[in-house]
Amino acid sequence: MSRLIPVLLLLALASSGIVDTAADAASDTASGAADVRVDHAWARATLPTQMASGAYMTVTSATRARIVGVSSPQVGVAQVHQMSMQGTTMTMRAVDALDLPAGKAVELKPGGYHVMLMDLKQALKKGDKLPLTLRIEGPNKKISEQTVLLDVLDAPPAEHHH
Repeated sequence: MSRLIPVLLLLALASSGIVDTAADAASDTASGAADVRVDHAWARATLPTQMASGAYMTVTSATRARIVGVSSPQVGVAQVHQMSMQGTTMTMRAVDALDLPAGKAVELKPGGYHVMLMDLKQALKKGDKLPLTLRIEGPNKKISEQTVLLDVLDAPPAEHHH
């Protein structure tokens, strides 16, 4: 039974929107890569001439990890950004890495940490799916990649309340 639990966990992760196969995830976990779950992944729809958008999600890592990069074949530049208030001015800046504390959900949301999608190769239309690859540094400094499919929406999903 103790060998069955990790397999069931990996199958659950594979079905949660992570495109890695269970076999890929098993080899990553065995080699010390981060075990990360992504929920509520979505990107904001754009107008035909709009060249940028944002992507949002909740990321939970079983162990201490960091998101150290993001990319998509449909985007020229993807970066993790942080929005914050500096006095009365809202600022946005790229961050080199986003810490994922062990067992704690990190929410990437409008007005906070988010993925900035720039130089879009085509408009993002409501109903589309956008692949986004997260580069994740595990506790042993090994880099793994997980690709998620983002739902393209006009507004945050209704079921995502905190």
